[in-house]
Amino acid sequence: MRLHDRYLLRELLTPLAFCLGGFLIFWISLFFFTNLEEIREDKLNVGESLALCGASLPEFLVLLLPILLLLALLYTLTQLAKFHELTALRAAGISLWRLSAPYFAVGLAAVVINFALNELLVPRCAEWADHIKHRHVKVGKSAASRQPTHFINNGFYNVHAHRLWNFMEFDASTTEMIEPKVTWPLPDGSQRFFLADRGIYTNGEWVFYKLRMQGQASPTGRLAPLFSTNRIALPEFLETPSQIVGGLKFKETQNWAGSRNADLSLAEILELRRNNPDMSADEANRLNTKFHGRIAAPWTCLVVVLMAIPFGAQSGRRNLFFGVAGSIFICFAYFIMQQFSLAFGISGHLPGWLAAWLPNFMFAAAGIILTWRVR
Repeated sequence: MRLHDRYLLRELLTPLAFCLGGFLIFWISLFFFTNLEEIREDKLNVGESLALCGASLPEFLVLLLPILLLLALLYTLTQLAKFHELTALRAAGISLWRLSAPYFAVGLAAVVINFALNELLVPRCAEWADHIKHRHVKVGKSAASRQPTHFINNGFYNVHAHRLWNFMEFDASTTEMIEPKVTWPLPDGSQRFFLADRGIYTNGEWVFYKLRMQGQASPTGRLAPLFSTNRIALPEFLETPSQIVGGLKFKETQNWAGSRNADLSLAEILELRRNNPDMSADEANRLNTKFHGRIAAPWTCLVVVLMAIPFGAQSGRRNLFFGVAGSIFICFAYFIMQQFSLAFGISGHLPGWLAAWLPNFMFAAAGIILTWRVR
């Protein structure tokens, strides 16, 4: 690394650290201000409250990282251009692209960090946060319905096996299901149906308690009681708790607003694809858009570098708040375009990969063109 690379990198890392610290102080204050009543109801002590704040932090950092990088870059480049430091380096024969190499390295590092946070840390921290919040207070139905691994009055359909599950309550962390009702067809067209008090997934199979089985003698016949038992294992039911959770989460993304949430990991999306090969075209569009959206989202960190260079590296003396105003405008424009693009992907008007990557492609292309035009 050359001397000017270290200098330019240091000039970026300093405002980036200040921006990160400032946003963290603001977010922590806002977190405790908005969650103080919930913390009191959950009977959390000081240590547990701080742990809950830490568990909620990775999800915030995923959203914040591109904004922090853009704001720090625009401020840094504006300052360097204001005092003609970039002009001096370029007069020494160093191109603007070469000068930006340290910033591209930081952008690539941010891509890796963002992806790792979103795929590895955020899901685990969400479960950790739920464990902390309900450590002292028994989970009620209203609270349980907000947990990512706890579902109330819901259902799951296994397209491949043609089995419809309905239940009063399902906790994926304990693999226990309350009042499960399962319906499935037989090869002759008749149906089977059972209702149990509870079921639990253990040792790779479902075990149901106090089960009442009903069935049809023929495809047009009425349901009639077949047998009852206090306990029965059904190893032919291959639905795993993770598969059911994935299906339930996917159901919540069937509208445009739900599709924007980072609630399905890449592993869960791939499992949904594998377990539901016969899903409808609309569902496939949504799932495909979701899949590519999760891959494309971290690359926003590199796109903001490409956009910040032409905005901040123009020569001339400008106000210190130029970087702030520029970052707000770029973030707003990117956000609007991203939502429109995802909406077109979900509706099937654009391929899922194009809908997810189009904002990145367009803003990156605009940044490259504008950078070539910088004098």
